[in-house]
Amino acid sequence: MKKHIIYISLVALVFVAFVVVFDTFPRTKVSELEKRELATFPTFTWERLASGAFTNEVSSWFSDSEPFRDELMTLSMQIKDIIAIVPTEDNVRFHAGDMPVVAPVIDPLAPSDKGDEDDDDMVLEENAKIANAGIIIAGQGENVRALMCYSGAANGCEEYAEVANLYRRTFGSRVNVYCMVIPTSIEFYCPEKVKNRTQSQLATTQHVFECLEPDVKPVDIYPVLKKHRKENIYLRTDHHWAPLGAFYAAKTFAHVAGVPFKELDCYQADTVHRFVGSMYGYSKDIAVKNAPEDFVYYKPQGVEYTTTYTVYNINNKYQVLSENKPCNGPFFYKYKDGNGGAYCTMMGGDTKLTQVRTSTHNGRRLIILKDSFGNALPGFLFFSFEEVHVIDNRYFTKDIIAYVEENHITDILFANNIFSAYSKWTCKHYEDFLHQRWVQPQAEPLVPSVKETPSSEVGTDTIE
Repeated sequence: MKKHIIYISLVALVFVAFVVVFDTFPRTKVSELEKRELATFPTFTWERLASGAFTNEVSSWFSDSEPFRDELMTLSMQIKDIIAIVPTEDNVRFHAGDMPVVAPVIDPLAPSDKGDEDDDDMVLEENAKIANAGIIIAGQGENVRALMCYSGAANGCEEYAEVANLYRRTFGSRVNVYCMVIPTSIEFYCPEKVKNRTQSQLATTQHVFECLEPDVKPVDIYPVLKKHRKENIYLRTDHHWAPLGAFYAAKTFAHVAGVPFKELDCYQADTVHRFVGSMYGYSKDIAVKNAPEDFVYYKPQGVEYTTTYTVYNINNKYQVLSENKPCNGPFFYKYKDGNGGAYCTMMGGDTKLTQVRTSTHNGRRLIILKDSFGNALPGFLFFSFEEVHVIDNRYFTKDIIAYVEENHITDILFANNIFSAYSKWTCKHYEDFLHQRWVQPQAEPLVPSVKETPSSEVGTDTIE
């Protein structure tokens, strides 16, 4: 009887402790682990109460914003890792929905770069497991790499090619139009034992290039990325590529565009140590957190540039509510060691229109139409273009035809990762840019638009 009393007392104490913590401690507002703002307490109206919407949202707020959310999730992952609980096959899902060939369109690169030797004999780490949301965790210890599976069809992504064709027809010969599809890391680092869980991104990319009209210039970065895959061209703990990968892609683009390009010895390398990116939160696997990496970025030296931002104010549905007046700011933001938002070093994130004016006076002015993968490209093109304008596919509010005319744009580059390129939503936004007239949405509480946390979202059919 005494043992029963002790047991019941312990359970009661734990229950009371949880009640006190969850009901009295401050609610968590931002999850660094999940890289998102958490639910906020809903606005009360009698109509919303009567419909049940208010109570439903209160319930969602209570469960989403619990105190110490990140700490409790981390503890849960550690316990699961110790007792070897992993998702079952039934829990696996993939990330490129309703997604499908001509010979590869390969642009010759300048000869003899370091790493140009064939590396098809590269041995990939065979240790692999399936984590949350079908993410593959490959490798062990400090070499762990998180990989997101691709399920696109080889004959898909045609809308992306067509929107590039549409821009070429719209602007005619006065504007050069280029199309780049950025592969994700699983294409180069997937262990053989789980390759049946992902589809070929190369086949989809080749099909995109096959669908381009002759006057649209393909920028095939696949060969150069494969050639340099032994280098740190992709982040292990984040869904983005690394700035070094973007450097090789920018070099390929500069060659296709016929503009000057500088090698890495013209850049200053800076490092954010102990970086753990988005894949920790998406995979919910403690092995990713336990394998931090260096985030290395490159600042151009010997070229002058001025960066002007038009910052968008957005709501929690990522709708643009208003935009601030243009103001100057740094292109590269400084992050402390261990900061999970280090990918936002370039331009500080996505929710802005960026205009960079350089001391390269060659009359070439570039627009980069991009998702967050494209953020790593412009910093390598300041030696190549007089102006670089960076437009995110989610937030641009202007008529792009007028914008091209007003800014005397000579070149437009579509640069999107393959998930984003596959998304019909992305392509529709690019089409809308040609005739949109921005109308301010109904007023809602504003969320800060300049945040030093990644503003990239991953969904079931697109990665931004």
